[in-house]
Amino acid sequence: MNFGKQLKEGLITNNPVTVQLLGMCSTMAITTSITNGIGMGVSVMIILTLANIFIALLRKVIPDEVRIACFIVVIAGFVTMVDLSLQAFFPAIAKSLGVFIPLIVVNCIILGRAEAFASKNSVAASAVDGITQGLGYTAVLLVLCFVRELLGAGKLLGVQVMPSSYVPAGILVLPVGGFLCLGALIAAMQWALNKSKEKAAKAEGKEAAE
Repeated sequence: MNFGKQLKEGLITNNPVTVQLLGMCSTMAITTSITNGIGMGVSVMIILTLANIFIALLRKVIPDEVRIACFIVVIAGFVTMVDLSLQAFFPAIAKSLGVFIPLIVVNCIILGRAEAFASKNSVAASAVDGITQGLGYTAVLLVLCFVRELLGAGKLLGVQVMPSSYVPAGILVLPVGGFLCLGALIAAMQWALNKSKEKAAKAEGKEAAE
């Protein structure tokens, strides 16, 4: 287990949204305000971490033939707990996120990490993977929320921050705005990763020549 490596993967090189291209539906749908982004990001991170831990504990017990069904049952249990907790303690956030909290059951990020990582690694490594991948997902949500809420509504956390003369770009808070912002963010991330790979390849070439 290498926390630094897993953190870098979760935030940058293997980010669940901008690199793995998972969880796109909820990413575009709920990123109209920072409050929504925080609520959804924290919920996914909690569910992802707990599901990873539980699946890692049972990875040698669950038969391969029914592993996906078992993963979904485990994930559904934690989603129900988080959904009910939000309704009890944060009803405004629960109402704002609506159906997207229950839909975490079929979120590709949760199931994907269960299949690709938790079912093959230790409990500790799986827990760290859940936290780091959840942080990566939350970071993308917050970036999109910041742009869409600020430019699309002139507000942040519901507080007016842009001058009264500012005309909000209303398109950014519409579904098409989610597509545009997410597409731009993915393009920027892919460009940065490709540049980094090119620099690394050049550096290796120079070392080999020397």
